[in-house]
Amino acid sequence: MKEDMRSANPATGVRLLPWTGEGGKPCYLDTGGTGPVSRVADAVESVQLGMAGELLEHVADMLDDRRVTPAQLRFLLARMSEALTDVRRIAESRGARVPVLACGDSDQ
Repeated sequence: MKEDMRSANPATGVRLLPWTGEGGKPCYLDTGGTGPVSRVADAVESVQLGMAGELLEHVADMLDDRRVTPAQLRFLLARMSEALTDVRRIAESRGARVPVLACGDSDQ
């Protein structure tokens, strides 16, 4: 694994992983995308996205409940911040792995 790289390049097979390394630095994997660490990363991303979805459902319920305390809302906001951080990292990782078409290339 490589850490603290400035960008991920799909042409080289470098992937931003869905967790951080020492000191919160990004972790990268230099891979073709089919190895065991890639499969673990895929599983972690799936769990993170599922948890974010469940959190959104919980948010809707809490916002409808007028008995929710400020402490509960702060706790919820902290979890939402964590989930959004995870989802952003996943989006950046997946976006960096999308192949870029050269001018004149098309899907047809």
